[in-house]
Amino acid sequence: MLVSRLSFLLACSTVCTTAGFLFCIEKAQAQTLPVGTAQTAQTIQPTVDKKSAQEKKTAEAAARKVQQDDTAKGKPTGQETVSIKPGLANTPERVTVTAHLDRARSELQPDTGATVYRFDRKALETIPGGDNTPLNQVLLQAPGVAQDSYGQIHVRGDHNEVQFRLDGVQLPEGLNVFGQALMTRFADSMSLTTGALPSEFGFLQAAVVDITTKNGTTNAGGNASIYGGARDYFFPSLQYGGHQGKWDYFATADFVHDRVGIENTTKSFNAVHDLSNQYHFLGHLRYTADENTRISFIAGVSNAEYQLPNNPGQQTQFAEPSYTGSNLAQKLDGSVDSSSLNEHQKQITDFAILALQKEIGAFSLQSSVFTRYSSLRYSPDELGDLVYNGIAQRAARSIFSTGTQHDVTWHAAKDHTVRFGFQVFVERTISKTDSTVFGANGVDDDGNPTFDSTPVKVYDGSGKTGTVYGLYAQDEWTPLRNLTVNYGLRFDGVSEYTSEKQVSPRLNVVWKPWRGATLHAGYSRYFTPPPFEVVSSSALYKFANTSSAAEVMQNSTVKAERDHYFDAGIQQQILPGWRVSFDAYYKLANNLIDEGQFGAPIVLSGFNYRKGQVNGYEVSTSYDKGPLSLYGNFSWSRAIGKDITSAQFNFGQDDLNYIQHRWIHLDHDQRWTASAGAAYSFFHKSWHPLRVSATMVYGSGLRADGDVPNGAVVPEYATFNFAAVQTFKNLFGHSFLGNTQIRLDVTNLFDRAYLLRDGSGIGVGAPQYGLRRTILTGISQSF
Repeated sequence: MLVSRLSFLLACSTVCTTAGFLFCIEKAQAQTLPVGTAQTAQTIQPTVDKKSAQEKKTAEAAARKVQQDDTAKGKPTGQETVSIKPGLANTPERVTVTAHLDRARSELQPDTGATVYRFDRKALETIPGGDNTPLNQVLLQAPGVAQDSYGQIHVRGDHNEVQFRLDGVQLPEGLNVFGQALMTRFADSMSLTTGALPSEFGFLQAAVVDITTKNGTTNAGGNASIYGGARDYFFPSLQYGGHQGKWDYFATADFVHDRVGIENTTKSFNAVHDLSNQYHFLGHLRYTADENTRISFIAGVSNAEYQLPNNPGQQTQFAEPSYTGSNLAQKLDGSVDSSSLNEHQKQITDFAILALQKEIGAFSLQSSVFTRYSSLRYSPDELGDLVYNGIAQRAARSIFSTGTQHDVTWHAAKDHTVRFGFQVFVERTISKTDSTVFGANGVDDDGNPTFDSTPVKVYDGSGKTGTVYGLYAQDEWTPLRNLTVNYGLRFDGVSEYTSEKQVSPRLNVVWKPWRGATLHAGYSRYFTPPPFEVVSSSALYKFANTSSAAEVMQNSTVKAERDHYFDAGIQQQILPGWRVSFDAYYKLANNLIDEGQFGAPIVLSGFNYRKGQVNGYEVSTSYDKGPLSLYGNFSWSRAIGKDITSAQFNFGQDDLNYIQHRWIHLDHDQRWTASAGAAYSFFHKSWHPLRVSATMVYGSGLRADGDVPNGAVVPEYATFNFAAVQTFKNLFGHSFLGNTQIRLDVTNLFDRAYLLRDGSGIGVGAPQYGLRRTILTGISQSF
């Protein structure tokens, strides 16, 4: 009830703030207009009301051609105003309005001085798998992105501190560990922004993934596809978009069934007990009132069920003979064979965004309200979890977030662009567990604890409501034609399990000393609230004197991370289509936030290192001209921490004692990371183009335990993927049908068995291996 009331108040504040701001600006503009001058805003209308079907078809084709040309040149969709001659049909004129508003929206959140890696529509389609590729696999092609188990990625040595934005609106954090709530198919283009971020970016700051969604104006028509192959992989999908008058819409839905839901715990070709069923829906509805006003609504649903893969050959830790042979044991569902356990996990994510975009003279703004619900439920193998782990725990977590975001740009002068805004999140998290454990009844002759043969139940639950807020102001100043300085301040606060706040200065300088060269340098002070959904509030005393008792009975509150972040780099255009860049970064952290998976449920829990350091460099190059595209990225990184100061009950006392006065590598620290890709289109000017592409991902290995915590490294690996896509333009010769596409994708082309995790390390559960060679095929039809 409290969250509902707060959500209502936030929605009301958004409407009132926006209405008040617009009223003031419009009133001020009206006072500055000369007497007798009227200011009007009109939607561009066609000069000819009636046209033949052929003329309309030609106009729509022209509009699509404009967008495709921009994409092929590496421009984000909507970043260029489309010039259309008067007298054409509605579509080109609506494309002009859309491009104008899209450009205004991108100017609300500039990336001045930051490092940006862009994926246009052509790049997304070229990656093996295309739109069927999970979003995390796409991001692995960017520099400085290392892969981990459960679909996690690490950008520049940070753990999961990646924020996702849809059309500039930040989504609150969810509970997805290995599920994909956002689909590549929904993206028209995408960017990954890292480095010293300008002040409009707050909270999660390792990287910003901003997705420009498809819409019905520039993506009119539909597409149906069926994709599948090895390991029972079956992936049908459907998308459709269109526009009518001032309205446009786009929606996509898919269903995924396979036996590779989570990484294999062994290097065998097929995992044991790894079935996954998932479905997703994303929709976008927009109303363009005039060339300066637009209202957008985006909604998404993701529902996924997973079997947790088994790890054969494990030794039972709590197999009391008198218990395993009892009548009670026979009544429990499950197995004592580790290859036959039956553990499940279900994840749900729903979200919605309502945004208003408005331009008034020198002012441009976007105001939005949003909400997100995310839940995770783990069902144990009642007998197996008990005898292997000493606890069979049925766990459920959920988080409901709602909030508002406002961004304003003011073109104050020719050489000054002022931006300001704020964000507020209100979050409610609930955690419930129902555990079966053994009660301790003493120790044996060797001092090891002994337990009762009859298990007992332990119930635990908690709930908490909190807020996260931030506001910023910055000025983009151009003192010289080739020099830009972006400086600003940000104020952030959190009131959840911890109550903290901070004022953060930001400064970025961009200099273009000669033709084709861009140098940048920046400093950012960061404040990262601990993710509300991964902070543990377990009642440790309830598990005292049981088989699940913590070795360390301490659970200090997870605090906000505070960083000094430095970044500098250069980008040079060598030849037309050929770009090379170098970037270096250094981060000094207090209360560095890390996350780990402790126990059978695959639920991440957060904790702090008192001190942290992350530094590294990246080299990137790309070539894109005509039918040939090439790219390569190479990075070196080091991430270390010292002294665990929160959630200590998750660790052993020996590890805590060692780490207290010594630096250790973070478990996700990977020294060398690289990615590369190539694509070539044969017959690209014909009606049957054939595109072949290949990508490579290299990792020197994440950390594992050695003589000291996280003191070893899992073996290095390199995997290659291949794709061939044959397109037939208007194969069936019917005006209703468009292109037909047949594709072949091969993941891990050389069938290399490689480790992502070996099961050891700080906050690491079972071992995980990368996917073995997988051959998938598909066919799609546009209409």
